[in-house]
Amino acid sequence: MNKRLNKLLSISPLKISLSIIFIAIVLYFMNVPFLRFIELKTLDLRTISRGERPSGGETVIAAIDEKSLSELGRWPWPRSTIAKLVDTLKGYGAKAVGMDIVFAEPEETDNILARSIKRAENVTLGYFFHTTDKDIAHLKEDELKKGTKNISHSKYQIVQLRSNPDESALLKACAVAANVGPLSDVAESSGYFNYFPDSDGTIRWSPLVIKFGDDFYSPLSISVLLQYMDWPMITLKMADFGVEGIMIDNIDIPTNESGRMLINYLGSAKTFPHYSITDIINGRLNPKLFKDKIVLVGATATGIYDIRVTPFSTVFPGIEIHATVIDNILHQSFLKRPGWVGLIDVTAIIFFGLIIGIILPRVKAIPGVFLGLMFLVTYILIAIFVFSHYNLWLNLIYPVVTILVVYLSITIYKYITEEREKKKIRGAFQYYLTPSVINEILKDPSRLKLGGEKKHLTVLFSDIRGFTTISERLSPEELVHLLNEYLTAMTNIVFKYEGLLDKYMGDAIMAVFGAPLPQEDHPARACRTALEMMGELKKLQKKWADEGRPVFDIGIGVNSGDMVVGNMGSEMRFDYTVMGDSVNLGSRLEGINKEYRTNVIISEYTYDRVKEEFFCRELDSVRVKGKELPVKIYELWGETKDSEKWDEFVKLFEDGLTRYKQGEWDEAIACFQNVLSIRTGDPPSELYIERCKKLKQNPPVGEWDGVYTMTKK
Repeated sequence: MNKRLNKLLSISPLKISLSIIFIAIVLYFMNVPFLRFIELKTLDLRTISRGERPSGGETVIAAIDEKSLSELGRWPWPRSTIAKLVDTLKGYGAKAVGMDIVFAEPEETDNILARSIKRAENVTLGYFFHTTDKDIAHLKEDELKKGTKNISHSKYQIVQLRSNPDESALLKACAVAANVGPLSDVAESSGYFNYFPDSDGTIRWSPLVIKFGDDFYSPLSISVLLQYMDWPMITLKMADFGVEGIMIDNIDIPTNESGRMLINYLGSAKTFPHYSITDIINGRLNPKLFKDKIVLVGATATGIYDIRVTPFSTVFPGIEIHATVIDNILHQSFLKRPGWVGLIDVTAIIFFGLIIGIILPRVKAIPGVFLGLMFLVTYILIAIFVFSHYNLWLNLIYPVVTILVVYLSITIYKYITEEREKKKIRGAFQYYLTPSVINEILKDPSRLKLGGEKKHLTVLFSDIRGFTTISERLSPEELVHLLNEYLTAMTNIVFKYEGLLDKYMGDAIMAVFGAPLPQEDHPARACRTALEMMGELKKLQKKWADEGRPVFDIGIGVNSGDMVVGNMGSEMRFDYTVMGDSVNLGSRLEGINKEYRTNVIISEYTYDRVKEEFFCRELDSVRVKGKELPVKIYELWGETKDSEKWDEFVKLFEDGLTRYKQGEWDEAIACFQNVLSIRTGDPPSELYIERCKKLKQNPPVGEWDGVYTMTKK
């Protein structure tokens, strides 16, 4: 139960990823203001990166610009001047004229403008809604009610209601700054020109519905457009979540639940043609420029015009926002973010978070960086492509933040766990491996397969001859000092050839070559270690003799073969070691030195790998204790470059060994005696002479195979 609980509570990359994904989804539905702010900025960047696009050409701007103010006088102008503009535009064949101006206070020339508007039959007046109590704190109750009648022709006449529509998200007005009655009475229509910037001051949405009293009202852009389209049927659709959409004939205008349409900006200021009102009134322009067009009248002169912030510019004429909305609807070029896009956003958060969480822990640091960048760039490019080609707004920030946070969290987790693992590895190997090998392992701990694996390795065993006798002659302190001096010298040689010091067994040493890091030349490394150990021992023997301390000899056994290598032991305590028959044979070879009174014996398996580099003489074919099959054993002498030293007597020895295996005892004895004449006191030759004499006296029973069976370890 505890193990299951610990496993459940343990941290893993997948659990980290799932936790971050869960938090990201929660924050997504909470619509965190800061992240929404960043998302809106990415929307602006996508709009800008898409580039500027031309307008459809149906809408032009009649501008109250600096030139007009210079020639016609400062603003506000007499309404008779506006009347001239209306008459001129009517004469030029303008289809619909929208006034981004409110005539809220009566003037002497109102009747002149009213007659022009009535004759033109194409003018839509603009007005302004007050939406906060602060705006109307100074107004009296009768003033609040005044003007409602004058905006009646901007109501949505058809409102399609579902049961219990939710109006909580709707924009609501508490008062209206309308045009004076004489003008409103003769105008074809009217519409509000309110805009509500996002938290960063940028206008991204056009409010197509505002509720005032019990009625729903349309903006100037919709009202002008209806006039231009010869008064098609328009329907406001309300659902249980708010505004479902607005239909103009077969055009379905997408909105959010509050009735706001996302504006698909075409470019910076003057995307739509601007014409100076003074040029229009004075007949300086070609009438064809206005024929069958929508003409929006508004200010663009510095100091009097409605400055707005858009994705393309921080100084953008408000009148062009109306023009952009009209163009979007006419050409059905909407930026869309329908409800089902939220499902795509959540799917992207889950997919990219999970795929990073699954793959990243399995790759190294540098590929991990490229992997994270690849997924990050992939999603960004997808979001940009969908926006540019399909006008679809996918959330960019939450999937991107999820990718980044999952990547960083797992990278930190990997760093912490790898450092912990490196510390564990360093602690486990610092006494068994040279620091350079440990550093190589730490560069890529994955190369160290913990828990056991089968590998072809070489094992070396060494042991002191007669150690028990020596220990009886020395005090404990002297014995420890002598043993430490010997083991230090031998261990340094093992480390020199990057061997693994497997363990000390009293006075014995066990070393492994080829693990934990792969070493293709592990048999040669072991042989060089053995030879150098013998060379170092001779120096120590001379030193000890000079100091009057006991001198001892050692035996070394080397074998190569398949072994199981890895962490062996319990969960609480384990050792990195090797196991298997090949290990046991190496240990037996070390002991066989006693039989032949040699120092270094290697197996035929090691010999086959090093015979080109090292000079050896075949000693025997033996059947070690615990194994049925015989093994050829060789005495390691040195490198092949020094073979001339031993060639003559080794050839004689091998000739004697051949005679011995053929059962030719007398001939074998003669050969071994010849060896002794060249190399006095050669222990293996003396051993074979004794064996041959015994075999002459007691011939072997059955067929002689020349194999010597060991009865001791």
